[in-house]
Amino acid sequence: MSTPIPVIDVSALASDQAADRRAVASRIGAACRDIGFFAITGHGVPLELVQGTFTASQAFFAQPLADKQALAYASLSHNRGYVGTGVEALDEHRGADQKEAFNLIWTDEATRPPNAWPALPGWRERVQAYFDATLAAARRLHRAFALDLGLAEDFFDDKIDRPLATLRLLHYPGSAVAQAGQEDDGIGAGAHTDYGNVTLLATDGVSGLQVQGRGRDEWIAVPPLPGAFVCNIGDCLMRWTNDVYLSTPHRVLRPARERYSIALFLDPNPDALVSALPSCVPPGQAPRHAPITTQAYLQSRFDATYGSKAG
Repeated sequence: MSTPIPVIDVSALASDQAADRRAVASRIGAACRDIGFFAITGHGVPLELVQGTFTASQAFFAQPLADKQALAYASLSHNRGYVGTGVEALDEHRGADQKEAFNLIWTDEATRPPNAWPALPGWRERVQAYFDATLAAARRLHRAFALDLGLAEDFFDDKIDRPLATLRLLHYPGSAVAQAGQEDDGIGAGAHTDYGNVTLLATDGVSGLQVQGRGRDEWIAVPPLPGAFVCNIGDCLMRWTNDVYLSTPHRVLRPARERYSIALFLDPNPDALVSALPSCVPPGQAPRHAPITTQAYLQSRFDATYGSKAG
């Protein structure tokens, strides 16, 4: 299947041969400089774990609304909990997003509160295992970023060891208008860039994701890629690289039938200072962005996305 984004086998990132790791890092870096999106295979997350987590997601969203709202985002803190349809507006010009979501965060339960879990048998164990596995894959990608950028391979390690990472289960109800083949006046998820460093997205085979690359006006559909994670660069990593890497606008159209996806957002430690890497700033030029902590940057984006809406 042809795809507008590169599909990269990243299994060599686990190789003990530096040349193999650098070869993969170079391919990833090329994608980060171009469209800002790429898909990965050989990521080490078992297919049965991915499929089981989609089953868990479907079970959560099939619950009565009252059960979901008992874990509402608005009643919790630290980006946890259920977000109802119409609460978010990722593109304020298109209105509210037609999706619902459930957020889980990385927590050590000492500096951040524990997650709120639904009372579904086996649900917590299955979803936590997926969170752990995809987070490990996202951390390996950071070693590739470091190699591509000419840094020590472990440069990002101490900046993502207490990350503001979020696992987000997403459900897009089907649209009768889209099913009839007509243009829908709504949007599943409005055009936006992601906030942190990198996103790993698994989809259920229903189309909808579109990306807009550097210097391109048109929206490009990303087809379902079974067994792969679709990855994209977020704003923090773009700022770190002084815009060498691209945080790409993307959106999700309202699907003709219901769509599920699962996104792992690896955002840096809250106190990590996101400041342009000297190697990414041309001689005689100033960095494009002022230094900022991850916490401060993410809070500014959350405030814009949610406004005063709740649960």
